[in-house]
Amino acid sequence: MEYLQQFSIFSALVTFLLFIFLLQRKPKTSSRKSAPGPWKLPIIGNMHQLLGSLPHHRLKDLSDKYGSVMNLQLGQVSNIVISSPEAAKQVMKTHDIIFVQRPFLLAANIIMYNSKDIVFAPYGDSWRQMRKICTLELLSTKRVRSFRAIREEETSNFIRSISSLSEVNISKILLSLSNAITLRSAFGKVSERQEAFLPLVQKIALMLEGFSIADIFPSVKFLHGITGMRSKLQKLHQEADIMLENIINEHRENKRLGRRNSEGKEDDLVDVLLNLQDHDNLELTTENMKAVMLDMFLGGTESSSTVIEWAMSEMVKDSRVMEKAQEERQWRSMGMKSQSTPRSLYINAWAIGRDSRHWTEAEKFCPERFQNNSIDIKGNDFQFIPFGAGRRMCPGIAYGMAVVELVLANLLFHFDWKLPNGLEPHLLDMSESFGVSARRKNELNLIPIPYNPSHSQEIS
Repeated sequence: MEYLQQFSIFSALVTFLLFIFLLQRKPKTSSRKSAPGPWKLPIIGNMHQLLGSLPHHRLKDLSDKYGSVMNLQLGQVSNIVISSPEAAKQVMKTHDIIFVQRPFLLAANIIMYNSKDIVFAPYGDSWRQMRKICTLELLSTKRVRSFRAIREEETSNFIRSISSLSEVNISKILLSLSNAITLRSAFGKVSERQEAFLPLVQKIALMLEGFSIADIFPSVKFLHGITGMRSKLQKLHQEADIMLENIINEHRENKRLGRRNSEGKEDDLVDVLLNLQDHDNLELTTENMKAVMLDMFLGGTESSSTVIEWAMSEMVKDSRVMEKAQEERQWRSMGMKSQSTPRSLYINAWAIGRDSRHWTEAEKFCPERFQNNSIDIKGNDFQFIPFGAGRRMCPGIAYGMAVVELVLANLLFHFDWKLPNGLEPHLLDMSESFGVSARRKNELNLIPIPYNPSHSQEIS
C-alpha cells in the first residue's frame, strides 16, 4: 500500500529527522486537559502502533484500552480518535461547527483542484454552495429517481450475464456494474474515452488511501518531493483533468448543437452542472465541476459494490441468513467533553458499529437486528452511521441506497448461491483490506444456481 511504502522511505531518513527534532521548539504547556492516549515516540509519535494491522482494527484495540476519546500523535499532527456513539454525537452534532473543518491533505489538494470538491473542501461559503448543489440538484431524491431506468437496465443485463456462467467472480462483476451505472448517470452515452476514465479513478483511490509523509510532517517541505508522492499525484491529476475537460467540452458542443448527451429524456449529471453554470447565479467553475465528478466516482462506485460484496459474503457464510432473506421471494412470486482541539479528528464508524454496549453479538452478521429497531441510519442516531452525520454527512445516501437495494435484491431473487470447489461456508476467508471502502482482501467467487428461471421477474 502507498502509505506503507512511504513509511519505508521515511525510515531511511531517520538521521535527518533526528536533526529536525532537535531544531523543533519545545511545545508550549497547556492548562487544558488533553485526551488520554498511548505513549508516543519522538518524531513519529504513535505511527509505529498502526503498522502491521488494519488501521481501523488497531484504532479500536487502542480505544478499548485508552477510551472512546483518544489522542493519537502521527508525526507532527495531533489527532483525536472517536470510537463511541456518545462521543460521535458530541463532535458530529452537538459541537459539529467546531470539528467540521477538514485537515489539509496533499493528495486531496492536488487531485481535487485545491480541494474545490465537496468531500475535502474547507468549511465556508464555497463548501456550503457545493453541498447545496449536490443535495438539491445532483443527488436529490428526484434526480436519483430519474436514473431508475439506467439502474434497472444495467441490473437486468447483469443478471442475464450471470445466468450463463457456472462460476462468477462476484467482486469484479459488482464493481463493473456499479461503474456502469455511475458512468451512464454522470456522462450519459458511454464512449471508450469515458470508460478509460474508470482505471484512472481506481489509481486515484489508491493514492488517497491512508496517509502520506507530507500530511503528517507538513513543516518538512522537502519530504513532499523525496517520497515521489507529489509527482505521482500531479501526473494523475493531469490525466484526469484532460479526460474530464474532453467530456465537458463534448457535452457543451452537443448542447450547442441541440443534441442530447443522455440516452433518455433526463439530463445526465454533467448536463445538470452545465445548466447550473449557465443559468443560476452560482460561482460554479469548471474546476468545481471536475472535482465534484471525481467525488461522484470515488464515493459512488467502490462503496456500493463493496457493501453488496460483503453482504453476499456474510450470507453465503451463514446459510440461515441467506434462507431468511430469500423467503420473501416465495410470496413475491405468488403475489463531546472539554478537550483541547486537535489538528485532525477521526470517527471510527467501524468500531462504533461494533460497540457491545449497544449491540448484542456485535461482531455477528445479523440483519434481523434492524427489523424491529428504530435506529435511523441517516445521521440522527449514532450507534450506526454508515453515511456519517452532521454537516459533513454523505450527500449520496439516496443514490447509494438505490443501487445497493436493487442489485442485492435481484441477486437474492434470481439465484441460489454456493461456494466453488466444495468449500465449506465456515471456511470462507473474510479478511478485509484497508482502503477507501475496506473491500475484501481476496475476491469472492461464487456459483450461481438460477431460481425458477421460467417464472422469474426483475425486481424494481
